[in-house]
Amino acid sequence: MPIAVGQTYVCKICGNKVKVLEAGGGALVCCGVPMKLVDSK
Repeated sequence: MPIAVGQTYVCKICGNKVKVLEAGGGALVCCGVPMKLVDSK
């Protein structure tokens, strides 16, 4: 699933959360691992 505006991602390692304000290419990575989608509004 591509990254889209309004989605929220969380890092399973440190707990950082990211809310997408502007979608672009690539993947969200934190602590060396892909972030997990937790909310896809």
